[in-house]
Amino acid sequence: MVPMTAPDYAEIGRFLWQNYVPTSGQADTVQGELLRAAEKLRDESQRNGNVNWDERHEILARFILHTLQSSDDVPAEAKGHLERDIARIRDHKHPYTEDDLFDRVEKVIFDWYLQNKDPILKPKDRDLHR
Repeated sequence: MVPMTAPDYAEIGRFLWQNYVPTSGQADTVQGELLRAAEKLRDESQRNGNVNWDERHEILARFILHTLQSSDDVPAEAKGHLERDIARIRDHKHPYTEDDLFDRVEKVIFDWYLQNKDPILKPKDRDLHR
């Protein structure tokens, strides 16, 4: 398998954003909701300094972690990094404002997507209004 480059990942991200993430509200697919959730967490941390952090952000973080941790398509090493990265993101009193951590989370999402290209329907979460 040929290693993925940064432009390859950027292309996957654009594709997912354009095809799976709605302009507002929750995505209809797991693929779209994973990326939407990651970007919501990035935006809250980097743009807002987590001043609006609440239980809904926790829902997004748990969704990413649970979905990818429970997948056989994510290697154990990536799961370990993901767990640490999500824990750092969830430390909302100390916002993480660099891109590297969020980029790592999205890389796991993109790698997972490459193994799960068929849309997986995701019911809406009634408690999530972000």
